[in-house]
Amino acid sequence: MNIAFFLTPKSEVIFEKVSSTMRRAMERMEYHRYTSIPLVDDKGKYVGTLTEGDLLWKLKNSSELSLKDTENVLIKDIPRHFKDKPVSINSDIESLILVAKSQNFVPVVDDSNIFIGIIKRGDIISYCYKKLFEVDNSDEFSEFKTMSKIS
Repeated sequence: MNIAFFLTPKSEVIFEKVSSTMRRAMERMEYHRYTSIPLVDDKGKYVGTLTEGDLLWKLKNSSELSLKDTENVLIKDIPRHFKDKPVSINSDIESLILVAKSQNFVPVVDDSNIFIGIIKRGDIISYCYKKLFEVDNSDEFSEFKTMSKIS
C-alpha cells in the first residue's frame, strides 16, 4: 500500500519555520492544542520537531527570559531533544509502522527532503486494526480520518 493514502498534506498541518519566534510557536501550539510540531527551514526542508518540553527546558534554563522576551528568541536557538525521523513519500507501510512506534506523527518528505505533510499514528493504528481484525468498514476509517482532522 502506498503511504500517501495516510498523508495529511502540509496545507493542513501546523508547522513552523526555524526562523520564527518562540512566542509564535508557543501561541500556535496552545491554540491548536498540540504538544509538538514539525519544523522546516526557509527552503521548506524538514529539520526537526519542536516539543512543549523543548520550550519548557528553554524557559527553565534561561532564568532571565520572560514571556515577553520569547518574542526575541528564534526557534533555531532552542535546543531540541527529538528529531522525529521523517519517511520518504516512497516508503513502504512496514517502514512507516516501525518509525511510528516511537512518534505521535511521522513527517513525510519528498526526494529533496522537502516537507510535504505528516502521517498521524492514530491513522496507522486504525488501518492496522482494520487489517488485523479484517474489519471491512471503509466508512469507519473515513470517519476516523475526518474526526482526526477536527481534533
